[in-house]
Amino acid sequence: MLFETDRLICRRWLPQDMGALYAIYSDAEAMRWVGDGQPITRSECEAWFSITERNYASRGYGMFTVLDRATGAVVGFCGLVHPGGQTDAEIKYAFARSQWGQGFATEIVRAMLGYGAAAHGLARIIATVAAEHRASQRVLTKSGLVHESSYAEADGSITDIYAWSAPNVR
Repeated sequence: MLFETDRLICRRWLPQDMGALYAIYSDAEAMRWVGDGQPITRSECEAWFSITERNYASRGYGMFTVLDRATGAVVGFCGLVHPGGQTDAEIKYAFARSQWGQGFATEIVRAMLGYGAAAHGLARIIATVAAEHRASQRVLTKSGLVHESSYAEADGSITDIYAWSAPNVR
């Protein structure tokens, strides 16, 4: 286990998580705002497991399983990644649709930011979010990230960049 919050447990991905994580990754609505906005196949999900294992080995962090403390059920995922080799760690998260609206995203994002700073000395963590994705923007703002900039994607959509600076980490 990496850490716990009042209602959630965050730990490394385990092989037995594949079914629950794939259910999220293959859900078009849940994945609408993640990555390229498309659900992924089972083989692509399995590839993410391999990538995540390599990230654990090289950086000590990556994507993690989020479980409901009360039931032990997998409810989502959250983690810190460096897409395309970018310098800043970027926080990513998604939850099963049945878990939306319960405040889990804000709870895990706050905890993951603290974990990144305390366990890995990350002084700055960013998040990217579609300009029209108000729910995720609220999660980020409530978690202490601030809007830093925006840019246009190749398809003309706008992506906002939010940033968080860890107190007392340099």
